[in-house]
Amino acid sequence: MTEVTELVELSADAAGLSRQDRLAQLRRQIASIPSRGDTSFSGPSVSGTSAAASESVADRDRPVVDRAHKAGVLPVPEGIAALLPQGGLVRGTVVSVEGAASLLLGLVASVTASGGHVAVIGQPRLGLLAAYEMGAQLERLALIPAPGPDPVEIAAVLLDGMDLVILGLAGASVSPSRARAVVARARSKGSTLVVTEGHWDGAEVRLDARVHGYGGFGQGRELGRGRLSSLSLAVRARGRSFQPRTTRLDICSAAGRVEWVPSRPVEDVSSQVVSEQVVSSQVVSL
Repeated sequence: MTEVTELVELSADAAGLSRQDRLAQLRRQIASIPSRGDTSFSGPSVSGTSAAASESVADRDRPVVDRAHKAGVLPVPEGIAALLPQGGLVRGTVVSVEGAASLLLGLVASVTASGGHVAVIGQPRLGLLAAYEMGAQLERLALIPAPGPDPVEIAAVLLDGMDLVILGLAGASVSPSRARAVVARARSKGSTLVVTEGHWDGAEVRLDARVHGYGGFGQGRELGRGRLSSLSLAVRARGRSFQPRTTRLDICSAAGRVEWVPSRPVEDVSSQVVSEQVVSSQVVSL
């Protein structure tokens, strides 16, 4: 409210200036307002014991994963981090996600649990209960299930105030020129855009998650009996700056929460192809 009041006062003081001068003053005033997560605030200073106490309380309450969040990389579920060169989603980039919705839920949970804010556009069937069980903080989540005819425009606006924006394209294809404009906005705002269910040229990273199996249904004669206790995902990552990589994860329930447990080390797809070619040649020679 203080920042808004200052802008109103500035507008009143600049009434005698030209339109160009007023706009210049307003832009300078807006630029001086701290952005989201910015603690470099030019307010009254706190000295002595009070400042030290405030810092200790802040450090105690800040999640460990928030260090990646502050360093320009948004956190991701355990196991997915090993696929990515920076260990998370780099701010100012566009990431394409396809396949199992569990991966989107994991991203929502990881970012909101670290103190970030997430907007989800065009995903009316998003499983909020599953996201909550993965650790998502729902008060940091904004939902736009029916964005109307131009969801890309809504995503571009939300990049200004969110750490992560998830955009469901509903099968649409975004033109390269418009994609470049949105990427430039994401870069300037330091936000990350995740696109799904559509075509987007120029994504920095592409993640694909496929269900590999289910756990809890028994084996042998007991096969098909029991309760679902885990879900196995095969996840593949591709990017401009690294070779394709794959891993396998188990999403399982533990102590009332849903956890991501790596079940197979990360492997380069290129090495897998070489291994398969060697095996094939051996079979042919036999």
